[in-house]
Amino acid sequence: MIKAHSEEIWKLIDKDVEIQRVATGFVFTEGPVWHPRDQHLLFSDVPGNVRRRYTANGQVVETRNPSEKCNGMTYDGDLNLVVCEHLTSSLLLEKADGKREVLASHFEGKELNSPNDVCVRSDGSIYFSDPGYGRMPGFGEEREQELDFQGVFRVTPDRDIELIVERGRYQQPNGLCFSPDESLLYINDSPGALIDVYSVANDGSLSKGQRFADNIGIGELESGIPDGMKCDEQGNIWVTGPKGLWIFNPHGEQLGVVEIPEHVGNLHWGAPDWHTLYVAASTSIYAVRTRVGAHAEPFMKAGSSQ
Repeated sequence: MIKAHSEEIWKLIDKDVEIQRVATGFVFTEGPVWHPRDQHLLFSDVPGNVRRRYTANGQVVETRNPSEKCNGMTYDGDLNLVVCEHLTSSLLLEKADGKREVLASHFEGKELNSPNDVCVRSDGSIYFSDPGYGRMPGFGEEREQELDFQGVFRVTPDRDIELIVERGRYQQPNGLCFSPDESLLYINDSPGALIDVYSVANDGSLSKGQRFADNIGIGELESGIPDGMKCDEQGNIWVTGPKGLWIFNPHGEQLGVVEIPEHVGNLHWGAPDWHTLYVAASTSIYAVRTRVGAHAEPFMKAGSSQ
């Protein structure tokens, strides 16, 4: 069911769209990412401590068990997998041959909290959020934090790690994504029920941070929180929230909600035309066809040339 707040939403999704449950039986799914060359969806089952692969014929197989309770995932421009791991408090790069490289594990000599979500810029730099969820029972392992804040970081192409927002700005920073031209970076805060937007300089630094959307489901957070977030090819923001996916236009105006039967953790476009939206929602993966497609991230371009 689509709950419309503006007629503009029908340019993005059909009124009678079918929300299909394509896989189920998991604990809590997260971190979906579509492989453009091999045409499959990877996703995390964080409390289940397993990573799985789904293909359009309905097959689901384990690809890593245990998975270090991995969460957010994406690919770099060479289709290496970039993974946020809760148990190791690390951001890792996994190559096709299975070799793993730690991209970030500490900041100023202290262990990161638990990298959660991640996106890659065209220059090869990697941006990730670092809330404390992976230090809680179930979604991680209960242990004390070494850092006294929850931050958002950038790994430069030279593999340096930089804090890109001021300490203490967010309670639990979570989802993040670029605008189609990478001039803007969006960051959400789950308990704050908000999204901020920043200008991105040529060197990758952020400035001019301002509120993009707030009060995302205040009073309804038991049915979903701002968590995973993606930008479509037209610059609209799709973010998890109470009862499903909340859609905002580039001006921060809410267009509507795509209601999903379960608590939603994250989302990612896939299929050969990038017009199938895969939704990781608690025990299941759902698929929704959209009129709009994903904006072309660096790994998508890499996949189309191979």
